[in-house]
Amino acid sequence: MPTFKYQAKNYESQVVSGAVEAATEKHAVGALKNRGLVVTDIQEVREGVSLRYWLKRFQGVSSSEKAVLTRQLATMIKAGLPLASSLEILSRQTHNPTLQEVVKEALQDVEGGMALSASFAKHPKVFSIMFVNLVKAGEASGSLEKVLDRLAVNMESSNEFKGKLKGAMIYPIIILIFMVAVMVLMIVMVIPKLTVMYEDVGVELPLSTRVLIWLSDFFIHKWWLAISVIGGVVFAVRYFAQTTYGRYKIAAVKTKLPVFGRLFVVSDLTEFTRTLSLLISAGLPILDSLEIVCGSVDNLHMQDAIKESADEVERGAPLSISLAKHREFPEIVAQMVGVGEETGKLDEVLDNLSYFFSTEAEQRVKNLTVALEPIIMVFLGAMVAALIISIVTPMYSLMQQF
Repeated sequence: MPTFKYQAKNYESQVVSGAVEAATEKHAVGALKNRGLVVTDIQEVREGVSLRYWLKRFQGVSSSEKAVLTRQLATMIKAGLPLASSLEILSRQTHNPTLQEVVKEALQDVEGGMALSASFAKHPKVFSIMFVNLVKAGEASGSLEKVLDRLAVNMESSNEFKGKLKGAMIYPIIILIFMVAVMVLMIVMVIPKLTVMYEDVGVELPLSTRVLIWLSDFFIHKWWLAISVIGGVVFAVRYFAQTTYGRYKIAAVKTKLPVFGRLFVVSDLTEFTRTLSLLISAGLPILDSLEIVCGSVDNLHMQDAIKESADEVERGAPLSISLAKHREFPEIVAQMVGVGEETGKLDEVLDNLSYFFSTEAEQRVKNLTVALEPIIMVFLGAMVAALIISIVTPMYSLMQQF
């Protein structure tokens, strides 16, 4: 967006100067007028293509940055600051170039009379459909700060859980990298020297040692083929994962994995109940809420179950009865949703359900960390033992010959 330098007079006839970003000079003058300034001179600043220019176009916006923005905006509106003033402050405080550009554009749009939700809707890569619809509902009900506050809580909770899950996986990944590094070092550096020695003395090699020697020869002399095979496998898996059939298969396999399967299921249930509660509490109709929440879960089978449930609700069936027909939703979900429908407090019941599932998910993450350590150590010990046996056995046979 172009930048314009200006000189203007405020309501006290004092001369002020500065810079403002706007789509055109006319928009810039209008924005300054809305701030109570009378423009006396304005010129567009011509800038070359800089690193910041490219960052604005290619740097993404993380979920944590969006959560911080939402929290700050909710806090300022709750404190009584006008929306335009809040956006102006955020545009100066935001460090991410892409998000800063979005906030500045939102400020221009709001000062020009556009709704905040409509401005956010222009940036689908930054703000999801759910985010935009919630902001729109908050504007319509006059409770924008409450909606933004709940949105911030929702995003913060989701980010916190993802952070714990990533943290639990760091140790296994480090061990795996260490194992691969040791194997590569042995195959490339140690095995070739032992191979020469074994060939010189003509000792008979066991199968495990012959396999190691073959792997060593393959990776040393045909490394290009190894890279091609690995690259081909990665490409094939990624291509398969992008097909509809592949996505369904992967979704089915994920839920059946030992240790991890239940964690994936509980994570999706947490996201479903938390998001649906948020949408309903903001005043969105149940059908619209189900349509939006369908995109918040990763499991395609659960997405299909939500769509089918929405169709049944549209035909007049209670949501609890519709959900009970699908194995993706445990019995407790249907029962609690039924209670919420009868009491008229569906959003509160769903919020309690999300807390229940999130607590289970967090506990499973803790258990995962505890369970993986001995499994990894046993696996690592077995790999090292197999490697040592493959190397030492021929040496033992060689010693017996003397």
